[in-house]
Amino acid sequence: MDLVVIRPLKGRHCSECRRGPLPMHLLESGAPVCLDCADLGHLVYLPRGDAALTRRAREASALWAVVVRLNRRRGRYERQGLLVEEPALARAESACLADADSRARRRARDAARRAAEDSRFTAELTAVIGRLFPGCPKERAARTAAHASVRGSGRVGRTAAGRSLKEGAVTAAVRASVRHLDTDYDALLMAGVPRHQARARVSQEIDAVLASWRRPVDPS
Repeated sequence: MDLVVIRPLKGRHCSECRRGPLPMHLLESGAPVCLDCADLGHLVYLPRGDAALTRRAREASALWAVVVRLNRRRGRYERQGLLVEEPALARAESACLADADSRARRRARDAARRAAEDSRFTAELTAVIGRLFPGCPKERAARTAAHASVRGSGRVGRTAAGRSLKEGAVTAAVRASVRHLDTDYDALLMAGVPRHQARARVSQEIDAVLASWRRPVDPS
């Protein structure tokens, strides 16, 4: 089990030596303890951001701790970095410098591969939208697919159902597009209307747009 050190939003005082306010502390039996009293004062802080450096420093350090901070908006503690032994960090930095070029080339290859995968998926999603909603303008179908499939967005297109192009997920992506672009939904939210109420107000309007798009375009 990882040692967890807290970066408090508001400094507290050590329950043992009474020093404070503390930039970091552990909790022992619910009471804050400074790093020195917890025998972690010799460790150095490594902020998150460089995955290779973090992994190597953690592997090289006989003693390390995870540093977290409370995100009040999300109501959870989020990882900020690590505390590691200074010699371990130095070795990790040297190792990262030694193979920086090869890691940069690998990142470039991975980025190109992901871009190709995303482009292919967006094209496939656009085609499915066109099949399910033949009356949807082609530019709008492409725009909806591109928006829904942004990597790391958490949108419908990035879910397991969305990636497998299941009809329910694709319809949900189109419905979301209509909600934001063709109704007053966003204005209702800005006016303070609760989300569920706002969705209920525009539901029939969305259904009407989707129904019209399900009908093929008359070529004449």
